[in-house]
Amino acid sequence: MLNQLDILIESKKEHQIDILSESKFVFETEVNAINLVKEALDESFVRIVELISNCTGKVIVTGMGKPGHVSRKIAATMSSLGTSSFFLHPAEALHGDLGMISANDIVIAISYSGESEEITKILPNIKLIGATLIGISGNQNSSLVKYSDYSFVFPKFKEACSMNLAPTSSTTVEMVLGDALAVCLSKIYGFHERNYALYHPAGSLGKKLLVKVSDIMHTGNKNAVVKTGTKLNDAIIEMSTKAIGIINILNEKNELIGVFTDGDLRRTFTREVNVYNLSVDDVMIKTPLYIDSDMLAVDALKMMNDHNISALPVIRNNKLVGTVRVNDILGVGIFI
Repeated sequence: MLNQLDILIESKKEHQIDILSESKFVFETEVNAINLVKEALDESFVRIVELISNCTGKVIVTGMGKPGHVSRKIAATMSSLGTSSFFLHPAEALHGDLGMISANDIVIAISYSGESEEITKILPNIKLIGATLIGISGNQNSSLVKYSDYSFVFPKFKEACSMNLAPTSSTTVEMVLGDALAVCLSKIYGFHERNYALYHPAGSLGKKLLVKVSDIMHTGNKNAVVKTGTKLNDAIIEMSTKAIGIINILNEKNELIGVFTDGDLRRTFTREVNVYNLSVDDVMIKTPLYIDSDMLAVDALKMMNDHNISALPVIRNNKLVGTVRVNDILGVGIFI
């Protein structure tokens, strides 16, 4: 008598497939669906984009099941590209979350069949609230399309599922249509990299466009500074205490007149000099590179990479205010 494991093994033997062929079929089916929808884009899509671009309220995206997951992603993409948007779960909407909708809002409802129960139940209330309803569906005769003020109906295509049942191609085209909406709207708004960075401060691009040298430089007691005429041995002590690889030398007016780095120190020792007989003036770099405190950290990093140096003095209004190192910039997640 076969046990459960034997039954599973026998079942697998009966359903052997060519995995690569099946996978390519899924790709081909979904790419075909995308191309069909691309060719079906018309003035109804243009009107939807223009309507959203002129919205004075919020853009709310709703869907149930797999289209619900897609709706959540569409709302997130719109928000990150400048269209204030959020996802509303239709089941929660039936229990009070409809209060999130106002008359000057736009609701985008996504249902491929256009008959998802949770969606159809909230449609009358959306109309009563006075919000504008946009329906995205694959069924021209659906309740969703009939209730909608504006709609986009997908052309007929096959799901990639072997039974032509599970949402596969349909959720893909919903996702791509949402991306098209978000990208077109961002271009209408004149959305650019600095806007994107503002909404993505933790991302790499956000840091590159927002983090300034002044945000990460070493200042005050953490900055290595000595005055002109300081004995080299005392300067070495200051450098080792602050451990930032560079010491800044100032004149009597507290103006930067030179720097001395740990690399300079190693080269000095190769000459077998007596550190007690020298001052920093004898060994410092007298025309040092420096950067302004308002410079973006990524530009400072490029400058240091170009000149093969690991630290730079930071100046504001011709006065030394700090030091920044390559490691400080890399440490906050900025790379080039």
